[in-house]
Amino acid sequence: MKKVVILGGGIAGVEAAIYCRKAGFAVELVSERDYLFVYPIAIWIPVSTLPFEKALLPLSRLAQKHGFTLTIDQVRAISSAQKQFTLEKAGVRHEEIVIIALGAGKMKPQGVEHTLSICGDPEQSLLLKEKIDSLIAQGYGKINFGFGGNPKDMSAVRGGPGFELFFNLHHRLKRLGIREKYEMTFFAPMAEPGGRMGAKALSMLRTMFESNRFHTRYGKKIKQFESEKIIFEDDTVLESDLTMFIPAGSGHPFILESDLPKNGAGFIRIDSTCQIEGVEAWYAIGDAAALEGPEWKAKQGHIAEVMARHAAHNLAVTYLGREGNKQTYHEHLSIICLMDMGEGAGFIYRDHTKAFFIPIPFIGHGMKQLWGHYYKLSKKGIIPRIPGL
Repeated sequence: MKKVVILGGGIAGVEAAIYCRKAGFAVELVSERDYLFVYPIAIWIPVSTLPFEKALLPLSRLAQKHGFTLTIDQVRAISSAQKQFTLEKAGVRHEEIVIIALGAGKMKPQGVEHTLSICGDPEQSLLLKEKIDSLIAQGYGKINFGFGGNPKDMSAVRGGPGFELFFNLHHRLKRLGIREKYEMTFFAPMAEPGGRMGAKALSMLRTMFESNRFHTRYGKKIKQFESEKIIFEDDTVLESDLTMFIPAGSGHPFILESDLPKNGAGFIRIDSTCQIEGVEAWYAIGDAAALEGPEWKAKQGHIAEVMARHAAHNLAVTYLGREGNKQTYHEHLSIICLMDMGEGAGFIYRDHTKAFFIPIPFIGHGMKQLWGHYYKLSKKGIIPRIPGL
C-alpha cells in the first residue's frame, strides 16, 4: 500500500490525513502537538464563554477513527532535493510522498513579546483570559486590539478573529454593566482593515464601530510595542493595559531554511494542484503554501481543507489509478466568514463574481456555536460531513 506522510496536525493536515485514508493510502500524520486546536472557536476562551479543553480534539482519537498513524514529533529540517525531512526525536526520514501542512511563521515587529494573540500558540488564549479577568477585576482600562500586514503576501493577513474577539469582549463588558469604564481601540497598518471582505462587510464594520463608540487607529505602521503602550511610525502613542495583536504570517522557520521553492514571503510555491513546484509527489497545503489568485484572496480554514482534499484526490489519480482529472484550488478561492459578535453574527461571502454581507441578529451567535459542535463531531466521524461546511 502506498504511504503518504503528512507534516502538520492542524486543520489542513488533519483533513489531508482523513481524505488520503479515504482514497486508499496508508497515512502517517506527524504533529508537534497531540491535539488539533480549533482556532475558529478559540475566540470564546478569553471571554470565558468556552473552556479551553472544548477547543481541543485529541489526535489519537481521530487517528483511531480514521485509520491513520500518529507520530508526535517536531520537524527540524526539510530537504526537497534529497526528498527527506528531519524530526527532533526520530531523526532523518526519506519519504516518496509527503504533504507539508506545517502552517506559517509570524512576522515579529519590535516588542511583539508585549502582546498576546488569539491566533498564536493555543496557550495564549488562556493568557488573554487571565489578562481580561484581571482588567475586569480592576474595573477600568485601555484595551487595544489589532493585526499586522505582510507587504510581500497580503493573503497572510488574518484579522477576522481579532474583530470577533473584540466584539465578544465588548459584549461581555456590556453584560457586566461596565463597558463605559473601558476605552476600546482597534488598530491596523492598512487604511481599511477588513476591506478584502467586500464593500458591504466593510460598511457594516464601520457602522458597528460608530454605534459602539470604538476608537480606531488605522493607516499607521507599528514602530514598536512596549509593556503598556503601542508606538506608531509617526511616534504617536497608544496607551494600553491589554494589547491583543495578530501578526501577519510569514514562512515557517524550517521552510525558510529549506531548499523548497518559496515566494518573497517565504511560503512554498505550488502549482494549481497543490504539488510543490519541481518536487514530484510532494505537496503543500494550508498556510504553508503560497496562494495564487485575486488580490482579495485570503488564507482561511475552508481553503486549507479544499487544498487538503484536492491533494488527496490528485495523489490518488497519480498513484492509485483513480479515475478523473486532477483538481485545482483556484476556482474554489473565496472568503467565507460567520463573524461572531457576541449578540449576533454576520455572514460574509466573497468569490470571483460576488461579495455580500448578511446580518444575523440574535441567533447568529448560536449558529457559530452550532458550527463548532458540528466541526468537532464531523471530524470524530460521529455525524456525516456536510459538503461545503
